[in-house]
This record gives sequence, structure tokens and C-alpha cells, in this order.
Amino acid sequence: MALIVATFYKFVALLDYKDLQLPLKEICQNQAVKGTILLAEEGINGTIAGTRQGINAVFSHIQADERLKDIDIKESPATAPPFAKLKVRLKKEIVTIGLPEISPTKQVGTYVAPKDWNEVIADPEVVVIDTRNHYEVGMGTFQGAHNPETDVFNEFPNYVKENLNPAQNKKVAMFCTGGIRCEKASSYMLSQGFEEVYHLKGGILRYLEEVPEDESLWEGECFVFDERVAIKHGLETGSYDMCYACGHPVSEADKASEDYESEVSCPHCIEGMTKERMGYLRDRKHQRQLSKRAKTNHIKE
Repeated sequence: MALIVATFYKFVALLDYKDLQLPLKEICQNQAVKGTILLAEEGINGTIAGTRQGINAVFSHIQADERLKDIDIKESPATAPPFAKLKVRLKKEIVTIGLPEISPTKQVGTYVAPKDWNEVIADPEVVVIDTRNHYEVGMGTFQGAHNPETDVFNEFPNYVKENLNPAQNKKVAMFCTGGIRCEKASSYMLSQGFEEVYHLKGGILRYLEEVPEDESLWEGECFVFDERVAIKHGLETGSYDMCYACGHPVSEADKASEDYESEVSCPHCIEGMTKERMGYLRDRKHQRQLSKRAKTNHIKE
């Protein structure tokens, strides 16, 4: 069965966001759509998956709200269900930077369409910043981009304070997976006195979808927050898997390491792995295999 993965967000004042939760959850459940949707006073953010009919029904419901009529939606195919559950949650922020006064609904940088992005980041006066977390950057990024080495997005303001100066860094261009983090980062940068602040509209996902690979300045793969783990140009599923133990993406080189054991450990978590934890994970793997065999035998019968 063909499935659609839809990523979407919009910064917009939703003072009644708590009232939106239950109706949105019900339409998703009725359409067997799964994934995560966040609602906050500053807007909506989510990634969901389902059939074409289901996804269309959910967005018909969302876009019936005049405030969300032009919500940014990015779609890609999936061959297997990428989410096991549905979560519709109420939050203080739809993307957490830890500064409630910062909001793209008040001020935001200049959007750059994917077709114009190469020209912007090729400018030697532009400082290009990847606003994602370090493990995401390690899988792929744009040529010449700076890696803030953050573990979580709310560390980004400290990176800016310690490494950038509005008097020296006149032009700044930022990007992220779907556009939401760099949009909020642009609002923060403007609040700190940076004058020319650009961000990639639709994020890496839209760039990989619209820009031909032979013209692309993207190198590597793009981490995504679902079972696909990573995608490539044309939004095709990438080569990475996920470590069940720590949730870190693992490459083919990682899997060739002696520290890698499927569903138990990988080079990124082996140092902190205890014998007790490893025993528990091996037992969990065994139980999962038994369950899978039982289902297979039941189908055969």
C-alpha cells in the first residue's frame, strides 16, 4: 500500500490552540493517520503518514481554518509505515529555542527559494549556518556550511553569542530539515542586531525535491525524524539505519564496526553501555524475533 509522509508547519497566532487538539486527533484517528503534531500559541508543527485519502482528509480539516489555509506542506513517499502511533500534543513552543519572546510571527528573516539558494550561499560574504544538531550535520550538509555542534536547538543562541558578531557578519544564511528551525533562528538573529538574515524556504527537504542533483550543492544524506532515518535527492530513502539502543543513525561503516550489534549497540553508544543494559537489549531483540516468528506462522496456517 502506497503511503505518504507529510511534514508541515506554520508560525501563526493560535490563541485557541488547546481547542484544536481533540478535533485534529479525531480526524487523524478516523483516517488511520499516524505521526506527531504539535500545537502551541505560536503555531502548528507536525509529521504524519497515511494513505493519500487519509492525508488529504487531515489537511482539508487543517486548512479549513483560515489561519492555516496556506500552511507549508512537504510530501514524500514511504514503502512502510514510518510511525507506530499518533500523538497530538500541546506545547509552549512548536520548536523549542527557550526564548518565548522570540517569534517569527513578530519578525522573520528573508525567505530564499530552493532555486535561488545556490547563488546565496556561493556569496563569499555570506556566513552559512546549519541550524540542526551535530549528528544530523554529520550525515550531510551544504558545502561550506558551519556546524554549531549543538545537541539540541535551544543551544543555538549560545553558539551565536560565542561565534558571531553582527558588526562583522553582515550576511547570514541558515537552513534546516524542513525550514522551521532556521525560521525561528532567523527571528532570534534579527533580535540580536544581525541585519541581513536569510533562510532556506521549505528547508533541505524542499531543496532535495526541487533542485536537480547535478546542480546541487548538498553533500550526503538528510536525517529525518521517522523510520526512514535519512533521505537523498528526489526524496528517496537513504542508506542509514537507526540504532535501537541509543537512537543514533548508523552508517554502513558503523555497521561494519566490531562495536555494532543489531538492535543492541553501535559505535556511538558502546562506551556507555553496561553489561546489564546489553543483556536487556539482547533479550528484547530475542523476544521481538519470537513474536515475529509467531505472527509469520499464524499467517501460514
